[in-house]
Amino acid sequence: MLIIVRHGRTEANAQGLLLGRLDPPLDAEGRRQAAAVAATLEGADRIVSSPLARTRETAAVISASTGTPVEVDDRWIELDYGEFDGVALVDIPPATWSSWRGDTGFCPPGGESLVTLSERVRGALDELATDALHQDIVVVSHVSPIKAAVTWALGVDEEVTWRMFLAPASITRIGVQRGPVLQTFNETAHLAH
Repeated sequence: MLIIVRHGRTEANAQGLLLGRLDPPLDAEGRRQAAAVAATLEGADRIVSSPLARTRETAAVISASTGTPVEVDDRWIELDYGEFDGVALVDIPPATWSSWRGDTGFCPPGGESLVTLSERVRGALDELATDALHQDIVVVSHVSPIKAAVTWALGVDEEVTWRMFLAPASITRIGVQRGPVLQTFNETAHLAH
């Protein structure tokens, strides 16, 4: 089973900023969320993380709970928002936002496209799929790579990613018995106070 976890909240997330390659740590709520994820996940055979601090911090809490070491895989890093990294979504010019949503090949200035992100994530998933037949593999990542994983599981185009919402510290599960199958998406019950 692939158990894909979005990192806990950061201050930038709380402010509604696009957060790609900027590297803030978890805030207090994000640390609480990471502990809640760790309490939910038992017996992880492997833990893979994006290289960014917010994912490594979330993965470290899961690792401390399960005793499983964390492997870093750069392919799970968030979408490169380029010049829009750290910008509030509401501050993206409407024409730019329309182009971005209408073209999965759109590349923000200095950033990367959803198609490019999807290619790197699908490569990582293809490598993990065989092991996930017999192991529970936790991947700690970000919104866009997790959405790319869902498109991989469903066999659909990246355009669907605009129609998904992922909460901080949510869990998505993908089974791989006879090909990938989305089993759950955006689990958040573990975060209830």
